[in-house]
Amino acid sequence: MEEVEGALAALQKAGLARANVTLLHCTSEYPAPYSEVNLRAMVEMRRAFDLPVGYSDHTSGIEVSVAAVTLGAVVIEKHFTLDRGLPGPDHAASLEPEELANLVCAVRHVSDALGDAHKKATPSERRNVAHARKSIVAARDIAAGELLTDENLTAKRPGGGLSPMLWDSIVGRRAQRSFTRDEMIAL
Repeated sequence: MEEVEGALAALQKAGLARANVTLLHCTSEYPAPYSEVNLRAMVEMRRAFDLPVGYSDHTSGIEVSVAAVTLGAVVIEKHFTLDRGLPGPDHAASLEPEELANLVCAVRHVSDALGDAHKKATPSERRNVAHARKSIVAARDIAAGELLTDENLTAKRPGGGLSPMLWDSIVGRRAQRSFTRDEMIAL
């Protein structure tokens, strides 16, 4: 972290605005062992320096780059080669064309999937609300005037009837009319 701080100071002294800096975490081994990657250091760098972070990936494969995105990486640097069998240290940890395409696709999917952190129904979920939710229904035939109990009620799909969240306020009431098995309970 001291080296990062020193590098930032040198860049700022040379006139680079801090707003133009993104810090990349890296393990300088080719390929880097997964057990030495320490992606959480990237999170600590973002916290300590209040700058965007990324990941310079020297591991084999694409998983660690994808994981870095889930931890907030805004830049992924990954070596690319046309043939991993070529001489030189970088080729062993580099991606070939199809793998690079897979990485780009995976990073885009994960980035989209991360969302904005606000818990709310999505447009596609809204179409499924009635099907996905449950209603309080008769577990067996219930006669008019019979006490509604945990034994003669159950919750099943679809929604649209009384929500199971109302269970405790329904149990103990008398049925206003008769219900057949699987019929939605109405008050």
